[in-house]
Amino acid sequence: MSICILAVGKKHEGWVADGIARYEQRLRKPFDTSWQLLPHSARDGEAARAEESDRILSKLDRDTFVVLLDERGQNVDSPALAGRLQGAFDSSRQVAVVIGGAYGVDDRVRQRADFVWSLSKLVFPHQLVRLILAEQLYRAQEIAGGRPYHHV
Repeated sequence: MSICILAVGKKHEGWVADGIARYEQRLRKPFDTSWQLLPHSARDGEAARAEESDRILSKLDRDTFVVLLDERGQNVDSPALAGRLQGAFDSSRQVAVVIGGAYGVDDRVRQRADFVWSLSKLVFPHQLVRLILAEQLYRAQEIAGGRPYHHV
């Protein structure tokens, strides 16, 4: 088991790729990650949201624990995130983290999600979200393992 990150958009920009690589080198099963970058839709608005949501849903298995990143989601602290991920792993569930496109995702993806997570009430560029996510997954791994990376 590991964490699959499904992100709508182009490849990581150089500075993002460097930062993600820094954290991914430290990640160990089951917190290690793989990325699937899904192309943006050529459409706008609702049509783009629907097309991109179709692509996302086609990549999710029925038993996968799905975390959707959305600024309207639940804001949790790092220990709570670590607990949710560890709970999914303890239940032998694959984990997928979804980062939608510029128009977000439609209600089908929101309904499929087991957890809708907000990094912040602020909105961040998608490239920055990827880097923050990589760091938070590393932090969750360290918290779950009882290691001192996270200080309260």
